[in-house]
Amino acid sequence: MEELTKMGATVTELRFALDTFYFLISGVLVMWMAAGFAMLEAGLVRSKNTTEILTKNICLYAIACTMFLLVGYNIMYVDNAEGGWLPTLSTFIGTQADGADHALESDFFFQVVFVATAMSIVSGAVAERMKLWAFLIFTVVLTGFIYPVEGFWTWGGGFVSKLGFVDFAGSGIVHMAGAAAAVAGVLLLGARKGKYGPNGQVNPIPGSNLPMATLGTFILWMGWFGFNGGSQLLVSDAENASSVAKIFVNTNSAAALGAISALIVCRILWGKADLTMILNGALAGLVAITADPLSPSLPVAALIGLLAGGLVVFSIVMLDKICFDDPVGAVSVHGVAGLFGLMLVPFSNSDATFSGQLLGAAIIFAWVFSTSFVVWLVLKKTMGIRVSEEEEYLGMDVADCGIDAYPEFVTVKGS
Repeated sequence: MEELTKMGATVTELRFALDTFYFLISGVLVMWMAAGFAMLEAGLVRSKNTTEILTKNICLYAIACTMFLLVGYNIMYVDNAEGGWLPTLSTFIGTQADGADHALESDFFFQVVFVATAMSIVSGAVAERMKLWAFLIFTVVLTGFIYPVEGFWTWGGGFVSKLGFVDFAGSGIVHMAGAAAAVAGVLLLGARKGKYGPNGQVNPIPGSNLPMATLGTFILWMGWFGFNGGSQLLVSDAENASSVAKIFVNTNSAAALGAISALIVCRILWGKADLTMILNGALAGLVAITADPLSPSLPVAALIGLLAGGLVVFSIVMLDKICFDDPVGAVSVHGVAGLFGLMLVPFSNSDATFSGQLLGAAIIFAWVFSTSFVVWLVLKKTMGIRVSEEEEYLGMDVADCGIDAYPEFVTVKGS
């Protein structure tokens, strides 16, 4: 009997170690998505804005990690009332619960990289005309307070989680939330100079480095296996391991069909294979399947990606027609495809309801958009959020960073 007890304790410890390790490695994959966002955005902006967009991406990651450690995780998960709406406010991440499946610190690490993902979405949408320091101040508020509150309402056991709302890995909680904050910023910021003509015509502003943007997309695609697969939380038994394997395959299929769908739509509409649309098609497929990458069958997951990849092309075109300037298509990829993915969940998951999905999405969007709008507005009225016309013309690298990403293309003064 004593030997059986020891053996049981050893198995429990091994499962704890394995699940903790899996959680940490999944978090590392999601952290690697920060590099993906940085490369994607740097490739889709003009060369004169490259250093600034890279600065924003590394700084937002650092700020997100700091704010979520100080207050964000506590707001989202620690000592909150089940089904409540008002979170507690304290500091740091609490203490390890008895009988936990994994180390508390591994859960924090996995969650903090999700916060940085949400903020990265905002970075691309407001690129090429927003002041660096205004953006970083907003990052403090979003990652420390705005995101954690809606995170408590959903994943933290708050009232939205009781409405029949299901979001497995964050199509709404992470991606649509980031898009909502981006919409508020873009509305107050306005379009880039020269993007739209006086009669509403759209003037394309090509990115500077499509190889870099493509590399960024592949990095994001890879990181998404940690994003969705890690959200299963456990891998130390046959059932959970099989679920993780299915999540990986569904995630990959949705991305692949999203890219193919965007390729076909571009061919039908314009007779060309638009690389930027294909990249966004793959990302839209990933965002859509994130709402529930486990419940759908393999063919259904592929269909979700197929539909999302086509949808994002039309969304990007439509937003351009209403003069909504989003340099990287972030709102379409993460907002439109995120909502689309949420609304498909009830077709394959009986725990979700259409009314619960719609209400949950509306609450997330309303909260993040309204609070973000207020913060952006305060920043606009105080320090300003947009650079001057001259600074925008010369480029954000000169205005905010003083370092050119491609100095060989810059004329040296006095030469």
